[in-house]
Amino acid sequence: MTVARLLEARASDDRPGLRCAGDGRAWTWREVVAECAARAAWLERRGGGDRPLHVGVLLDNVPEMVFLLGGAALSGAVVVALNTTRSAAELAGDAERADCDLVLYQERYAGLARGLGPSMDVDGEAYRAELKPAPPPRTDGIADGTLLMLIFTSGTSGRPRAVRVTHRKVAVPGENLAGRMLTAGDVVYCPMPLFHSGAIMAAYAPALAAGAELVLRERFSASGLLPDVRAFGCTYLHYVGKALSYVLATPGREDDADNPLKFAFGNEAAPLEQRAFGERFGCFVVDAYGSSETAISFSPDPTGPPGALGRLTEGVKILDPETGAECPPARLDADGRLLNGDAAIGEIVNTEGHGLFDGYYNEDAPDRLRDGMFWSGDHAYADENGYVFFTGRSADRLRVDGENFGAAQVERVLAELPGVRRLAVYGVPDVASGDQVMLALVPDGDPDAFDPEAFAAYLRGRRDLGPKWPPRYVRVSAELPATASNKILKRRLAQDGWRTGDPVWWRPGRELTYRRMTPDDVALLRTEFERRGRLHLLEGSG
Repeated sequence: MTVARLLEARASDDRPGLRCAGDGRAWTWREVVAECAARAAWLERRGGGDRPLHVGVLLDNVPEMVFLLGGAALSGAVVVALNTTRSAAELAGDAERADCDLVLYQERYAGLARGLGPSMDVDGEAYRAELKPAPPPRTDGIADGTLLMLIFTSGTSGRPRAVRVTHRKVAVPGENLAGRMLTAGDVVYCPMPLFHSGAIMAAYAPALAAGAELVLRERFSASGLLPDVRAFGCTYLHYVGKALSYVLATPGREDDADNPLKFAFGNEAAPLEQRAFGERFGCFVVDAYGSSETAISFSPDPTGPPGALGRLTEGVKILDPETGAECPPARLDADGRLLNGDAAIGEIVNTEGHGLFDGYYNEDAPDRLRDGMFWSGDHAYADENGYVFFTGRSADRLRVDGENFGAAQVERVLAELPGVRRLAVYGVPDVASGDQVMLALVPDGDPDAFDPEAFAAYLRGRRDLGPKWPPRYVRVSAELPATASNKILKRRLAQDGWRTGDPVWWRPGRELTYRRMTPDDVALLRTEFERRGRLHLLEGSG
């Protein structure tokens, strides 16, 4: 199955196909396919080289994005999804690596488009004049392995890489999700950016496969989500990262559950947020494991233990990244603390192939593809029943006083901190060796009102908090840096460390007693790093 064939199946479908939440404009699926066919003909006229045309897009969730994606699917062209939150210099490098022949942009991104080569405003007269009605082209030459898009990884822990997105990579999850959660009468709400894989594969694709209506919100709005769901009869919501926490932070009402929503599907929401969102809005939250590479997937099990991604599937194992040996099952104490983290935590690996991963564009992946297996870069442990618990990405693995653990483990314990809207745990260098735990949080109220004694009391009351897990440093911010899909940019937080304009509280000794960090403290720490020959760790991260 290809996206082209899915579009052909909608060519005579007069049911609702696409709607804009902002202005209410709407198209039937027949009209959507006709718009896609016009773009396909335009793309074919612009192409003709020794490879398919690569068209970069700097677009929010606007209809043109859907029409161009369909035009590429029907014509064999490639859409390069450029991240609108990147700087002009970063985008220039992305566009060059992705071999962009042309960049199409919205007016608000005209400044970013400059310097990226030939470009056109999709709302401009020149572009509109070139679009002519055309019958859908023959798609005999479009195979499931034909390249459709280049989507950059989120770059939360390093430079984004362009993932090769073939037709099968979109069609397979689209059909799977449609078969599980959608009918033609359903309405899919898409507030997450279509330049990331999540919205393409978990909103656009299942809507297309099922013939359900796709409702686009140009940019995510926490306060606008419930009104949109009610206004357009949305039954399925796609989210990524911290989107649910943003919605939960809006004032609640007694009638919040009075809405048509049946499913919220996404990934990386904390278990507490999943439960709270489902209870407040009366829907079933399905939080799946996935990445832009889509080489490994887990199906959430509602009967499994809280916080589990799902169970290990055929060929997927937890391996020691250094030895390649399979990690033993986790041993937990009565409070749920992991007793054998050094042995049980490893990398999630597809030992039987690459799944739907077709590689990065113009870039090898030795960190992902080794010995015929796909190494995810994600760390986890599995219990004796095969349930998998995420502990963080490779960059999220901490080693404190000789103990290895993951940032996600600490975040799960801190998730119920009262008065906190958002938080992230990450590692910063220790003066002697290894790491120290740092926490960045966004309070509900004034950042200057942080109560260190209440925070320490919370830590003392958590029996599931490992002895090495209490944060050494606590940064209190008005907001945390994040990608457009609401994933926190921990690499930026780690680069800042405790050298930031935000208030930082720390505990210099072993006791759970926090005090405000001063410029003198920062200077003394720097001197200590220099004395121990570890100053390069600070200079390389800030």
